Amino acid sequence: MSDYSGYNFVGNTRSANGNVILKSRNAFTNLELPSSFYQATNDEIDSACQLAASAFPIFNKLSASRRAEFLNKIADELDGLSNDFFDLVRQETALDEARIKGECGRTSNQMRLFADLLIRGDFYDVRIDTAIPDRSPVPKVDIRQCRMGVGPVAVFGASNFPLAFSTAGGDTASALAAGCPVIFKAHSGHMETAEKVAIAILRAAEQTSMPDGVFSMIFGAGVGERLVKHSDIKAVGFTGSLSGGKAISDMAASRPNPIPVFAEMSSINPVILLPQALATRRHKIATELSDSITLGVGQFCTNPGLIIGVSSPQFSDFISKVTDEISLKQSKTMLNSGALANYKKGCEKLENHPQINMLASSESADNKATAYLYQAPADLLLSGNELLQEEIFGPASIVIEVNDMAQLTACLNAMHGQLTATLIGEEEELNDSVELLSILENLAGRVLINGYPTGVEVCDAMVHGGPFPATSDSRGTSVGSLAIDRFLRPICFQNYPDSLLPDALKNNNPLGILRLVNGVKTTSLIQNNLKVAR
Repeated sequence: MSDYSGYNFVGNTRSANGNVILKSRNAFTNLELPSSFYQATNDEIDSACQLAASAFPIFNKLSASRRAEFLNKIADELDGLSNDFFDLVRQETALDEARIKGECGRTSNQMRLFADLLIRGDFYDVRIDTAIPDRSPVPKVDIRQCRMGVGPVAVFGASNFPLAFSTAGGDTASALAAGCPVIFKAHSGHMETAEKVAIAILRAAEQTSMPDGVFSMIFGAGVGERLVKHSDIKAVGFTGSLSGGKAISDMAASRPNPIPVFAEMSSINPVILLPQALATRRHKIATELSDSITLGVGQFCTNPGLIIGVSSPQFSDFISKVTDEISLKQSKTMLNSGALANYKKGCEKLENHPQINMLASSESADNKATAYLYQAPADLLLSGNELLQEEIFGPASIVIEVNDMAQLTACLNAMHGQLTATLIGEEEELNDSVELLSILENLAGRVLINGYPTGVEVCDAMVHGGPFPATSDSRGTSVGSLAIDRFLRPICFQNYPDSLLPDALKNNNPLGILRLVNGVKTTSLIQNNLKVAR
C-alpha cells in the first residue's frame, strides 16, 4: 500500500479522486511534512459508506469468536509497529517516546479487552422466556432476546490521543466488536500516523478474511457532515471539542432518520479538598495535583481544571505551595499550533476578566505552552458565569476558595456535567461526606477519592463519560468494555425454530454463556421448555 501514500481508504481500495491536497505538520516546528494527503470527495465518502453497508450483514453475522480473532490480530499488528513509526508519531504530535509507546500498548490492550468480551459473551445480554402452550386463557409464545450491532459507524479521530482515541482507538474497537463496520475520519493533526494504523487494521482484516468494507478511512476538512448525514451510517463516535460535538449531534438529529451520537466533549474535572486532608498533607497534595495539571502538557480530557477548598490558613498555605510548584514547571510543546493557539485564547479570557487573578505561571518560551494557575471568587461560579465552566485544553487550572461547606455544595450544584469529580479527604471526614459524594455522583461519570483524574484505566469497570456537556449521552462510556453498548441494539425473536436462532439463543447454549431463562440466570440447556443442567 506504500505506493498509495496519502490516498483515502475505501474498504480495501486506496482512492485519490479529489484535487484538495492536505499536509501534516511537524509539531515542533510547524513546518509541513513531506507526505501529501487527498481530501475525500463526496463520491469517495458515499462509496465507503455503501461498502460498509454491504459488509454489515456479513460482519454482523460472524461468530463472536471470529470477530475476536480480528481484534486480536489488529492488536498483534499494533504491537509490531517499529521505532520508525514512533518517531513519526513524535514528529506529528510532540509526544515523548514513553508516552507514545505506552499509548500504543494501551491501544492494542483495548482491542484485546473487547476480544475477551466477545469470547465471554455477556455483551449479548440474553433473555429467554420459553413457551407455555397450555397457559390459560392465552397460550404464552416463545420469546428470546439478544443484542446485535446497529450498523455502520462513523468515528472521528481525537487530537490528543493519536492512537488510543483515534484510528484503532476505543470507538473503533468497540464498534468492530459489536459487529459494526467503521468509517474513520482521520484527524488533520496526525494524518501520517492515522495512515500507518489504518494499514495495520486492513492487514489484520485480510489475514482474518473479514469482508471488504469492514474498515475505511477518509481524510479532509469539512468532510464530516457528508459522513454523518449519509443514510447508511447508523451511529457516530466522537472525541473532541464541545462545539464540534454539538455540531455533529445537530447534524445527526436533523437527518430524516436521526441516529445517536456518542460524543465526548468537555470537562473541567473539579477537585474538592476537605479540611482534614489539608491539615495533614496539604504540601503533598499540592505537589501531586500540580503534576496532574501539567501532565502531558495538560492535554487530557480529565485534566483537573478547577480546585475548590474551604477558606482556612491551611488552604491558603496549600494555594501558596501549588503556586510555587506551577512556577517551577517547564513550558512544553503542544500537539499542534492550533492546540496552542486555542490554549492561549482560553487563558487570555481568564486574564482579561477583572475578578480572576493569575497566581502563577511557568517559564515562558516561544511556541510552547506555559502552565498557569488562576484564582476566581466563588460568587463568579454561583452567578452562572460560563467562563469558569469552559474547558481550557492545556496545563492550566483555577482555584476557588469558598466560605464554608454550604457554599461548596452550592458551587458544585451550579456546575455542568463532568467526566470526573475528585474528593480528597481523611477517613473520618470522608465518612461524613455522604451528601457531598451524592452530589458528585450526579455530577460526573467517574468519582475519585484520594486520587487524581488524569490517567484512565482500560478495564471492564471504567466509565469515561458523564452528563452533558461532558458527553452527549451520559448512559455510555468511551473507555472500558461497556463501550460496546453504544453500538448494540436489542432484537427479539418470537417463535423462531431453534435452527434459525443466533447461537446465543439456541436451546443447547453452544456458546456456554450465562443467560436469563424464565427469570433465572443460568448456563443450562433448554429442553422441552425446561432447564436441564449440563
